[in-house]
Amino acid sequence: MLETQAIFLTDSQQKAESIEHRDKIRFNISKYDQTVDKGVKQYANLNLARERSKIIKWRAIEDLDQTLIRFESNFTKNGGKVIWAKDKDEALREIQKIVKAKKAKSIVKSKSMTTEEIELNHYLEKMGTEVFETDLGEFIVQLLGEKPYHIVTPAMHKSKDDVGKLFNERFGTPLNASAEELTLIARDILRDKYLNAEIGITGGNFIIADEGAIAITENEGNARLTTAYPKTHIAVIGIEKIVSNLKDIAHFWPLLATFGTGQKITAYNTLFFGPKKPDEIDGPEEMYVILLDNGRSDLLAKADMRESLYCIRCGACLNACPVYQNIGGHSYGTTYSGPIGSVISPHYKGMEEFKHLSFASSLCGNCTQVCPVKINIHELLMKNRKHAVNDGLSPMQEKWGIYFWKKTMLSRKLINLIPSKIKQFGFKLIFKNTWTKNRAELKFPKKSFNEQWKDRFK
Repeated sequence: MLETQAIFLTDSQQKAESIEHRDKIRFNISKYDQTVDKGVKQYANLNLARERSKIIKWRAIEDLDQTLIRFESNFTKNGGKVIWAKDKDEALREIQKIVKAKKAKSIVKSKSMTTEEIELNHYLEKMGTEVFETDLGEFIVQLLGEKPYHIVTPAMHKSKDDVGKLFNERFGTPLNASAEELTLIARDILRDKYLNAEIGITGGNFIIADEGAIAITENEGNARLTTAYPKTHIAVIGIEKIVSNLKDIAHFWPLLATFGTGQKITAYNTLFFGPKKPDEIDGPEEMYVILLDNGRSDLLAKADMRESLYCIRCGACLNACPVYQNIGGHSYGTTYSGPIGSVISPHYKGMEEFKHLSFASSLCGNCTQVCPVKINIHELLMKNRKHAVNDGLSPMQEKWGIYFWKKTMLSRKLINLIPSKIKQFGFKLIFKNTWTKNRAELKFPKKSFNEQWKDRFK
């Protein structure tokens, strides 16, 4: 068994058996469900809105080579700079060049999963540069030395009491401080960081080809401050975030808010067309957009998997997934967890190392049902399994097990010939670390149904 799979199984079991962990997640997700139920009521025809989303993303992804070039051309005309990064290492090297050129000692970051994907914080810290997460959830997990737990809500696994205890240990705040008081403390700490940072780094929710812009949506205003004060703005964005024009943004902003947090519209929605103009009072003097591939082209090349690139990172599939609700976000061992993470991570990080994520699913279809872009996530999980088998990545024990199972199941004589005790022993031996580990032992009858039928109706 591969190390990544062994770690996944160990971590998953620990989380699934933790009543405290499951209670926190179910409580937080129940609050999410309540707000989303209200949010979707803004749509007279939700299904039509989802269908339209899928068509918009389908067109953009099918013409990805052209739409990205169009964006680069228009963004460059606006005074911005575009950097193409084939993989994680290339992206980090390009960011390092900018940081060194600016002699930056302090960097502020707004929430960004792509920077988590390339492990940017760790890289910058090794360079001797201070990095401060400014999203409250990201700020909390950074203090804890953890990775984000969820695509949208990084600290979903922490209660208010957990945060109160953390702030008490780090900043000396009262243990009984309210949520509002804790938020104000974080705000006071981060205000100085915005003012002193030389570079602000963000992700981006959408890339807009025709207008040459990027769109960022948030609820705290921290992305605006991250891009308003520092003289240099770097946006690291996956190439699949492309849409054609501002009309598409007008469609996606309320949809992302509804499925991401249950709001009609997110509190802050900002378009960046490049560095600030002479008549603008704030904003960066230089703006870089790093277009990150890092495995996305491999997904694009697989016609049957291309649909996964439509994802707008709303997190709805994670909240709907019974597996995620039990094992939590950290167990996956990847940047992108939950159903969509199980689809894309094997292609981003290697099928051999992460194929097990596609098998860690009930295939209930809940993820597909809630996806605002109508991605057939549960079907893509099945296709991932097929890719893993076709690539010869199945363990030898599994291959032989399936071979003998198929031979036996296709032969009534063999089924009846094998005594029930041997069936019992074989099943127990093969599945001792999986099926029977947490379940009652399976009992085989002395006679098969076929034999019982013949005895009854001679």
